[in-house]
Amino acid sequence: MKRIDGQLTNMAGEFFAMGKLFKRGYQASITFGNAKAIDILVYNPANNKNYNVQVKALRKKNYFPMKKEDVYEDFIYIFVILNDFEEKEEFFILTGKEIISDINKYFGSSYRKEKPSPFPGIYHNSLKGYKDNWKLFDN
Repeated sequence: MKRIDGQLTNMAGEFFAMGKLFKRGYQASITFGNAKAIDILVYNPANNKNYNVQVKALRKKNYFPMKKEDVYEDFIYIFVILNDFEEKEEFFILTGKEIISDINKYFGSSYRKEKPSPFPGIYHNSLKGYKDNWKLFDN
């Protein structure tokens, strides 16, 4: 089976997240790599606040490759599982502050050993409590 380009997966995740944000009445703009750490800039006109968003996407349930050093406390992270074409996408939304507060919970065994994993990541099972947590954009 041919491997699907990871860039296509990430772009799909960003566009699905953007669609959900627009549907909820937020203004959003994809940075298209112009701001390396920020994938989407979001503005909520109801509370006059801006949000920096990082999107991570997978085709199937697994772990989201990323390093703890790349987590920013004041960002919102949207983790997207695209699933098969006929299935709905799944969205898990939480702040960088929440991730940083419990590295072991989110990164599993990635950082528990003396020598960290060469491929650390956040495990989808640790995100279950944040499914469709869009209310973060109202705070």
